[in-house]
Amino acid sequence: MQYNRTESVETSSAKAGFSTSTGHRFRRDTRLPSEKAGPRGSRRPDPLDGLFENEVVPMLTSGPQLRPVAVFEELLRRHPDLNPNIRRTLERRIRRWRALHGEGREVIFRQDRQPGQLGISDFTCMNASGVTVAGETFRHMLYHFRLPWSGFTHAHVVRGGESFRALSKGLQDALRLLGGTPSEHRTDSLSAAFRNLSKDAAADLTDRYRLLCEDHGMTPTRNNRGVAHENGAIEAAHGHLKRRIADALVLRASKDFADVDGYRRFIADVVGRINARNARDIAAERRTLRELPPRRSDDGEQVSVRVTSSSGFILRGVFYTVPSRLIGHRLRVRIHEDHLELFLGDTHLFELRRKWRRKDGKAVHQVNYRHVIHSLKTRPGALLRLTYRDGLFPREAFRRCFERALEELGERDACRLTVRLLALAHEEGCEAALADEIEACLGRGELPEPARLRTRFAPQCGPMPAVAVAPASLAGYGNLLAWGNAS
Repeated sequence: MQYNRTESVETSSAKAGFSTSTGHRFRRDTRLPSEKAGPRGSRRPDPLDGLFENEVVPMLTSGPQLRPVAVFEELLRRHPDLNPNIRRTLERRIRRWRALHGEGREVIFRQDRQPGQLGISDFTCMNASGVTVAGETFRHMLYHFRLPWSGFTHAHVVRGGESFRALSKGLQDALRLLGGTPSEHRTDSLSAAFRNLSKDAAADLTDRYRLLCEDHGMTPTRNNRGVAHENGAIEAAHGHLKRRIADALVLRASKDFADVDGYRRFIADVVGRINARNARDIAAERRTLRELPPRRSDDGEQVSVRVTSSSGFILRGVFYTVPSRLIGHRLRVRIHEDHLELFLGDTHLFELRRKWRRKDGKAVHQVNYRHVIHSLKTRPGALLRLTYRDGLFPREAFRRCFERALEELGERDACRLTVRLLALAHEEGCEAALADEIEACLGRGELPEPARLRTRFAPQCGPMPAVAVAPASLAGYGNLLAWGNAS
């Protein structure tokens, strides 16, 4: 157009790289091509003509929460001859209508965090991970702690669901690993921390959780009930952590672990790699944390139980055996996440591995055959219908031997044989070696002979050594008396 001001049409067109006819057209109409284009009309009839304003809009007005698919299905129900291919058109029309006339939506306010200000705790279910321990499905959760500013992460494997013990242990482990405490600790509405009964959050704290936070100099806070995005700094991190664990399991080529401790080491390794990536920020935030208390807070719960005549007690739906000398005594039990500590008064007795009740209501037993074998020897027939018989066998070989003996010897002799084998394992301390010998006998199609096995596993008594003791000379006593008289 600049050339056209001073040059002819032919010259200006040639300089601009246009044809002469195009130059004449631009001289006649100076508008740009984009200015000439009119609004694009529909190339086909509107499939929602008369329906959207008359039927869809009233539905959206009366039910703002309606999903577009529900509106689509309702239109098809009202108008069976309607083309089903209008679904995408309807969804776009509804989305545009809501943007112009719909209700306001909830706004998420991004927070500016300061180092050392906030630590967040939450639990996340891991049952869908497919992890097995010793070949059995391992139902568990992860306690997850995170510092939003630096990205420090700590995860702890939890069995038995959310509890104050799991919260206290996981939180204190994380803080000890950090070497300090943030000024605020936030959770969602965990029943382990909040009673969830009062509208006043300050009065809603459980006493144990309040004391735990006070010991560590943290202010306990929580997000509003049912509003997960208020805890988004850890809710989103749940997904990242689970995906990392899933990837690590694929690379490991197996989801089975020999024991729970092995799985915990695996989780610690995954979390350690996350923290290694954020090492610089974590080190910077560590300098802003408050000092830890000199000692850990007690994360165990204490209950009192009485040992019954069955040489055991029931705790949280699980039967535990103890030595029979404790029958009739009341014991103090300190419940930890994975074990129980037993006290008689202030005297610590021993620890028991903890088990959890089954969801299907079936009985669960934690039995140590050594606690009852001395009584079972006098009444071996009690083994046949013993309520915790399956839990009594310390190894699979003993159970298989009992079942084979039932088939070949009958109930009475099978009970006697099995009890004698259990007594031998206890008295001679040869449980593992005896189990191997039983497996060998069963493999040969034989039943083990307790008398022969007792001879084999009994302590070997060698000849007594001859000890020659030389008598002391009495002359020494005379010299001693002479020395005394002289003095």
